[in-house]
Amino acid sequence: MHKDRIILHCDCNSFYASVAEMNNPELRDFPMAVCGDPKSRHGIILAKNQKAKAYGIKTAETLWQAREKCPDLVAVAPNYEEYRRMHNVLNNIYLKRTDLVEPFGIDESWLDVTNSAHLFGTPCEIADGLRKEIRENYGITISVGVSFNKVFAKLGSDYKKPDATTVISRDNMKQIVWCLPCDSLLYVGHSAKKKLETVNIRTIGDLALADEHILTKLLGKQGQMLKLYAMGEDSSPVRSFFDRPKPKTIGNGMTFSRNLFGEQDIKAAVHLLCEEISMRLKDEELFAGGVNITLKTPDFKVSSHQSPLASATYSEGEIARTAIRLIEEKGGFKKQVRSLTVTAINLTDEPTGQLSFFGDDSEKIKKEEKLNDALLALKKKMGRDIINKAVVLESDIQ
Repeated sequence: MHKDRIILHCDCNSFYASVAEMNNPELRDFPMAVCGDPKSRHGIILAKNQKAKAYGIKTAETLWQAREKCPDLVAVAPNYEEYRRMHNVLNNIYLKRTDLVEPFGIDESWLDVTNSAHLFGTPCEIADGLRKEIRENYGITISVGVSFNKVFAKLGSDYKKPDATTVISRDNMKQIVWCLPCDSLLYVGHSAKKKLETVNIRTIGDLALADEHILTKLLGKQGQMLKLYAMGEDSSPVRSFFDRPKPKTIGNGMTFSRNLFGEQDIKAAVHLLCEEISMRLKDEELFAGGVNITLKTPDFKVSSHQSPLASATYSEGEIARTAIRLIEEKGGFKKQVRSLTVTAINLTDEPTGQLSFFGDDSEKIKKEEKLNDALLALKKKMGRDIINKAVVLESDIQ
């Protein structure tokens, strides 16, 4: 009989807020939230600690809405460099148990301990040991899902929070999993959920037992894949931490606290998103060969457009200019925008590309990249908010 794999999914609880508390333990004594711009009442809540949660404060609401619930809320700025550092620290802890560690975002990772479990105890003991080590050494709590595949392991880490271990086995999967809403399952997003509801598929159990032809008609090949996931038949491997492919795209998106409208709003949003993209390109030692923008309007209509870059670059300025040009050409300044995503595409590890028809822009871009490096170094040393573009400072979109 085939031996089941032992997969863990480790998910940090309120990661941004936990890192802030780790670096400033006094924050644990107050309701606290990490906010896109703590100086602006329009700043978006990105994460909150347990004391803030007790007031009903929610992620993605604005700071002024949160302070209506809790006037004494302490707002702190995000520190993306510190989040990356802790991402590496945590994954190095996971690597003590196995080399099959696959990060999923900055605060989550899958571990396959099938071949190393005998060295560290039962799956539960491994999960509990990780929770204890990270909590005691860093004050950060994680929730761990333990299962025989990646999809159910992730579902397990979401099932009970904070600081919990949940085991989903073949014996208990129907009892735990099948009664959950279908969008609890990985890759069932808002659009898929709405389509499934039209044929009365509301739970993961409904999805598992649904007719495959109906699912294919509704969702195409994704419908077949989701049915397999719901039945516990995910066989995707956990990649080795040391054998991870370079990303094919690097994107950043945001649903804003109010609808964007007009040139100033759009430009401010693009520059906010492109700064993070530029940092990630630099970290990965990659250059963007093109830019894709995706706009969603308040009525949930989505449009995407892309353009090549004259020269492959990680320059925030060049990526932002191209995104803004695309948006303007497609009439984006004349629409209300609910959410916006900018993605660097056609990535390469060489800063090569054709020259502009309007002259040689390569020297200009090289100068921008040098300026980019200097600004990133300054932000890493002095904090992300030490310097910002005027178009961002003059906006309340955060």
